[in-house]
Amino acid sequence: MSAERPLSIDIEPCDCGVIIRPHGDVDLSSSPDLRTALREAIARNPDTAIVDLAAVAYMDSSGVATLVEALQLARRNNSRLVLCQLNDRVQSIFQIARLDAIFTIVDDLDAASEVSD
Repeated sequence: MSAERPLSIDIEPCDCGVIIRPHGDVDLSSSPDLRTALREAIARNPDTAIVDLAAVAYMDSSGVATLVEALQLARRNNSRLVLCQLNDRVQSIFQIARLDAIFTIVDDLDAASEVSD
């Protein structure tokens, strides 16, 4: 699917830490790029790393695994990892795998910023 929606990733600082914004599909071919971006962002030890998934229409298991790795890394670095703005399709992946109980998932950036307070 990534041929239809190539992945680009924006990273920007915010008051609570950092926002990582992938744009495009997160699948087997693009998840290594997301993994690298997440590792680099979390290595800076932000209080909170917010992954804004508003522009991700599709995510496969490799994308989910990448986010699980990021969550583990964030916890080791005493940072929070918050996911926000998941569309229904991506949200359902987390619910089916029961990862919605493991991740902090919120509706929007405002809510994500409040989690960090």
